[in-house]
Formats: sequence, C-alpha cells, structure tokens
Amino acid sequence: MAATIFLVVLFIFIISVIFRAIALIPQGEAAVIERLGRYTRTVSGGITLLVPFVDRVRERVDTRERVVSFPPQAVITQDNLTVAIDTVVTFQINDPARAIYGVDNYIVGVEQISTATLRDVVGGMTLEETLTSRETINRRLRGELDAATAKWGLRISRVELKAIDPPPSIQQSMEMQMKADREKRAMILTAEGRRESDIKTAEGEKQARILAAEGEKHASILAAEAERQAAILRAEGERAAKFLEAQGEARAIQKVNAAIKSSGVTPELLAYQYMEKLPKIAEGNGSSMWMIPSQFGDSLESFAKAFAKKDDDGVFRYEPGQIDPQAQEIASQDDTDQWFEMSSDPEIAKAVAEARAVANKPVDGALEEPQEKSGWEQPNFEQPAQPSTEEPRQL
Repeated sequence: MAATIFLVVLFIFIISVIFRAIALIPQGEAAVIERLGRYTRTVSGGITLLVPFVDRVRERVDTRERVVSFPPQAVITQDNLTVAIDTVVTFQINDPARAIYGVDNYIVGVEQISTATLRDVVGGMTLEETLTSRETINRRLRGELDAATAKWGLRISRVELKAIDPPPSIQQSMEMQMKADREKRAMILTAEGRRESDIKTAEGEKQARILAAEGEKHASILAAEAERQAAILRAEGERAAKFLEAQGEARAIQKVNAAIKSSGVTPELLAYQYMEKLPKIAEGNGSSMWMIPSQFGDSLESFAKAFAKKDDDGVFRYEPGQIDPQAQEIASQDDTDQWFEMSSDPEIAKAVAEARAVANKPVDGALEEPQEKSGWEQPNFEQPAQPSTEEPRQL
C-alpha cells in the first residue's frame, strides 16, 4: 500500500516537472523568462523548454500593435478656455524586457505623458487654432511620446485627437458665429449673383441695341440703295419710252410721207380732201358758222401751175411723177410684230436679280461681338449692275 502511494506521488511529481519544463508561447506574444529571479531571455512563438523549479515565465507580453483610447482630458487654451480632448494612441512593444523592467505600467505611462504633452501643446494655442491645427498637434504628440517611450521598448506609430469638446456656452457662441458667417457669405453670394445678373442683363440689352442699330443701319442703306436703283431704272425706262415714242412718230411720219409719194396724189384729190374736211371744222361746240376762204381757188390754180402741164386746150393737167421704189418699199412694209412684246430687257432683269440677292443677304456681324468704331465706314455691299446705256431697239 505504501509502495502504491509512493508510485502515485512519484508519477504526479514527474507530470508536474514535465509541465513546468515546457512553456507554449502563442504567435504574437512574447514571454520574459527569469532564472532564480533574474532575467535570462525573451522567447516568442513556439514551445520553450525551462529548467523546472529554476526558470519561470515572469510575464507574457502582447507584441501586436495596440490601439488605446484614453478618456477626455481637461486642457486650458491660450485664451483661457477649457476644452476636453480625448486621444487615441497606436503603439507596439518592440522590447518586452524593457516594457516589463523599465516601467511599472507602460499604459499608464503613455497616458500621462500624452496628457502632459497635450496640455503643453494646446496651452500655446487659441481655441480656434486648436480646432484647426489637429495635424500639428498629432505630429507633436507622436514625436514627444515616441522619444519618451523609446527606453520602455515601445514604438509609437500614430497619435490622433479623437474629439475636442469646448464648453457648451462656447459651442453655442461658435454655432451662432458660424451661422452669422454663413448668412453673411450667403448674402454676399446673393448680392454677387444679383450684380452678375444685372451686368449680364445690361450687357445683353447693350448687345441687343447695338445689333438693332446695326440692322436698322443696314436696312436704311439697303432701302436707299434700292431707291437709287429704282430711280435709275425709272429714269432709264422713261428715257427709253420717250425715245421709242419719238422713234415711232418719226417712223409714222416717214411711212405717211412714203405712202403719199407712192400713191401719186393729184390736185383734184387734195381739193376733194380739203372740201371733205371742212365740215368737221364746225363740229366744235364754239363754232356756229364757217367760211370758205376766197383764196382757195387761187391756191389750187397756183398748185396746178407749179406741178401740172398746160394742154393744147389751155387747161393745166397734173401728171403724177415716177414713183420712188424706196418710198414704195417703206410704204409697203408692215413690221408690227414686236409692237406688243412684253419681255424685259436682259440688263434690267440682271440688275433686279442682283438687287434681290443683296436684300436677302444676312447682315454681317449679327452674331459676333460688336466692336466700337471710331468713324463711319462704308459698308461692303455688292453693287448691282448698272442699267444698260445702249439705245433701245428700233421698231
């Protein structure tokens, strides 16, 4: 029985020795090993063999990067305003032995150093600078903490200000100030928008008036040019009409004269025609009587003596002369084919077409920015063809 108890105790002793001789350190952790109360080594990530009852694991340290958020700290700014600032520190333990033997509690040490540094940095700034200079404060905090915690085996990778909370009264004043500033900016932008709108409207009206004046000017010039061309064409037409009328009268007289020469008129016929026309003298409203001139017979006698021959019986007899062939040809011509021709002169039609092309041409510069002109410039209008100065066709 005693032997059995001894074996059981021996077995338990062996098992406890084995457990004390083997230490399992997970990945991401480091163990500080002491031998008889003195630091010997740091092990991490695996199975570690220890001397039973001589070596022991002093403490396990997390070597991963850690993020620690500290509670808000009351900080006084340069303008004597108290603000609450809470910080977030990101750090990593590079030397577990220093973190264990160099400081009692590195978390508390980081918190106290960050608070002292924060008060030193913010104490030299106003509230507005504090609110707008977070990057500067973060950079200074990280530099101070990294230098102070290097001997503890820590590496400060990042420091951030989580929140900056001014007093409620200051917050209300700041909100009112921000609201007033926004309203001021809104009023300025509204006024600026109205000013721009008025300027654009005035500029548009100016451009419209300039374009309207340009259009009226071009229209007046075109109207004056059209009136000038119309006056020239009317004058040409009147001249041609008068010329044609005179030419027609001349041709009519020439034709009557040729007809008379080719018909062989005798004094008897002339006397008969004279006597036949005398009654028409009394057809007027103011003619109540008429008289035959007493020299009528003498005139016939003189005409007969001048153009007739005296026969043997003493009577003057008129014998028509030989008919002129040219006069007979003129009297027989009947060239009335073109008397009622309605076609226009090609030159006049060409001038009218060019005038219409100029009238339908768009005004230059209507869509461009008008430029100020120092003086009058003659517009570049295409001159219509001048009417033909040739004499009209003879009928």
